Formats: sequence, C-alpha cells, structure tokens
Amino acid sequence: MASAVDIEPPNSSISSAPSFAIRPPNNNHPTTFLRSISTKEASNFSEELSYSPPRLSTSVLPSNTCQGRNSQPSTPRLSFTLNNPSKSVDDHAEFHQTSYSIFTNRCITSVLKKDGQILSVAVSNGLVYTGSQENVIRVWKLPEFTECDHLKTRTSMVVSLQVSNDMVYAAYADCKIRVWRRTWEGVIKHVRVATIPKVGSYVRSYISGRDKMMKHMGPISSLAINMSDDILYSASLDKTVKVWRLSDLKCIETIQAHNDPINAIVVGDDGVLYTASDDATVRVWRRNFCSGDGPHSLTVSLPAKCSPVKTLALTTDGGVLYGGCSDGYIHYWLKGWFSGQLQYGGALLGHTHAVLCLASMANYLVSGSADSTCRVWLREQQDCQHVCVAILQGHRGPIRCVSVFQGRLNEESEDGCIICTGSLDGVLKMWHVRRTSIRDKGKGSSQNACQYFEIA
Repeated sequence: MASAVDIEPPNSSISSAPSFAIRPPNNNHPTTFLRSISTKEASNFSEELSYSPPRLSTSVLPSNTCQGRNSQPSTPRLSFTLNNPSKSVDDHAEFHQTSYSIFTNRCITSVLKKDGQILSVAVSNGLVYTGSQENVIRVWKLPEFTECDHLKTRTSMVVSLQVSNDMVYAAYADCKIRVWRRTWEGVIKHVRVATIPKVGSYVRSYISGRDKMMKHMGPISSLAINMSDDILYSASLDKTVKVWRLSDLKCIETIQAHNDPINAIVVGDDGVLYTASDDATVRVWRRNFCSGDGPHSLTVSLPAKCSPVKTLALTTDGGVLYGGCSDGYIHYWLKGWFSGQLQYGGALLGHTHAVLCLASMANYLVSGSADSTCRVWLREQQDCQHVCVAILQGHRGPIRCVSVFQGRLNEESEDGCIICTGSLDGVLKMWHVRRTSIRDKGKGSSQNACQYFEIA
C-alpha cells in the first residue's frame, strides 16, 4: 500500500501528514470513469453512478458561468474503474476532443533512480530540479532530459523546492532551508551559499529573547518567493508561516496562520499570500507596509467544504486560485477585476483520492492525485468553464509533485505543454500534451477521437 509522506518533527507533538490509502489495481473489478466537470451546484450523483460516458457529439461539458453562487457542492465518495483494464498503455498515445481542438499526448520519458520517493520538482531556465527521500537534489537538462548536476547534503528528504533567477531554495525534513547559487561557466554548477536559519543568528536571537521561534518547530511543507519584495515564505506543520528577508536571510516575521498544520502556500505577483491548511480553509494575507517590517494581516478566509486543503495553485495573472483537497475535489475562486475580491467559482470533479499537487500555466491546470493519475484541465477564457482534456496514467503510486511549462519537442506549430510528474513510486515522468485545431486535422481525425484515454 502506497502512502504519502510521513514526517515526524523532532521533539515536537505535531502530528505527521496523513497517509492516503491507494486501491491496488484489480482486473476482476474494473472501474468506470465518470465525466470530469466544472460545477457550482451539487450534482445528482445517483444518476451519475449509472451514467455511461456520452457520445462524441456531446463531449463538450455543460457551460459554467463565472458569476457563481457562494454555496459549494457536496463531496460524496465515489468508486471508479477503467473501461478497458486489459488495454496496454506502454506503446501508444491517444487523444481527446473538445469543440475546436484535439489534444494528443504521450509519455516522453520515465526515470527511476535509487532515491526513494520523489517529493518535489521545480523547473527553471531549461533545468528540472527533483528532490526525494535521499540527500541529493538531481538536476536535469532539457530537452534531452539528461542529468547534468546534483546537490548533496548530509540531511535527507527534500520536501519543497523553489528556484528564482540563479538561486535554488530547498526545504528539508530537519526544518531548515538550504540555498545554492547556480553558475554557467562552461558547465552548469551549483555552489551552496547558506543555510536558513543561520546558526549564529538563531543562537543570538534565542539568548536575547527577541525571537525564540525563529526556527520552525515542525517540518516545512511548502516554500514561496516574492521577488518584488525580496521575501521568502516557508510554511510548516507547526501551523506557522515564516517570512525571510532574502538580502540577509533573516526571519522578519512569524505568522500564526492557522489552527491546524499548513500544507501549501502560494504568493501572487501583487504580493498577496495564500495559505492552505488541514482546517479546510484557504486564507488570504496582505502585507502592511505602513508599520515596521511590514507585518501581514488576514484579509479573508475561504472555506473548502470541510475538507483539508493539500495544495494550491494560482494563475499567472492572479485571476483564479485553485485548492486541491483530500476528498479529490479541486475548488477554485475567481478574483473580480474591479473589486479584487475572491468569489467561489466551483469545483472540478474527477480524482477519486486526495489531490496532492497542482500546477498552472496559461489556460492549463495540471493536478496530481493519490489515485496515481494526473489530470490536465483546460480553462475557457470567456465563461471560466473547465474541461478535462487528458488523464495521464502510468505511475504506480500517489503523484506527489508536478510542474508544467510551455515547450515543443519539434518545429511543428501545435500548441501544448510539457509536464513533469514525480511519484511516491520513485519514478519521474515527462509528458507532452499537444493541442491541434480540428480544422487543421480535418473531420476524419475528429471522428476517431475518444473522450478518455490511457497513457504510459
């Protein structure tokens, strides 16, 4: 049975992150995937359980307007099975059709190292960084996806990674953050420059009594960088968020953010901080520049239907906030362009287990789940409707981390994205999702399209 990451904080009563039980594959009991939809109202799930996938002519999902209600859908427990469990997924790629496009995709490569579970991934300047249970961060060069460097420490378990400019920030299980500088002199090299918090400053602050809580008392769960304000945020299972000034790597603030462990944080270009917790809320924080070092104040608390929020993602323009929950739902909130207030937009239904990671790029949202699948969602600009255009299958354990970026493998004109997924099965996979206009492919191709597919 695969389980999520369980980290025991040193000398702390903080409980470890919950584990997620995965149903093993069973060919005697196949599973039927229901339609993946974006909804703002409770669905009639008694009808859906006996509902077969619609014909190709009805593959477009019901429209979903942005002006949603404040009520949120119920979160029932569903069982799903594959339509064709005997089908091989190792030698082909299939495609999915929307009204105007066909989405084809395939697994580009799979890498298995003796590093244990893959816990974190980050992409920057043509490089992919992966952290695992071991004490090494591996660096992969794109597009050939070859290992070009590795970052070693004495401490194992890299739980979160952030890369900004030429600086790499990695959070470890010992509640510390280590910093590397990347150089491009002939070959790619990384030099370790600091550890947060610094030992000397931590001891001095503790003796003087200024900040006896400079170091996190529980494992760090997430990192976020606000380059415009020169700030690094770290969230922890100790229910706090710490604010680090990048210029001198000093802790300038400790936010008592939630009453339960914090699982994820994300910061927008406007400096707004979002925190997600096991208390089933997403909280929004703004920095007050009128007093001192700019302490953060709580703006609003967004409920997530009584389900712990495990991960967050924010669109590039900050217009949509996504929260993945332990019940398999992805709730999202829309920001008003005039008021700037967040309004509940709906929920994306599809995953059967907890959503552990999210990544957003342009109009794409990629979600990884404890059900060992990764889903790719396309957001329509006009009515904010979300359509699941791909289900990526091939991992044998929960997908713990995901990253998405724009890229092409050749000179073709099709639009699409590259997706990196890391799983607790220890495998790192790269996928290519390509979008092609139906007008370009012709009617013959569209008639052969299928609504769901399996990918190696």
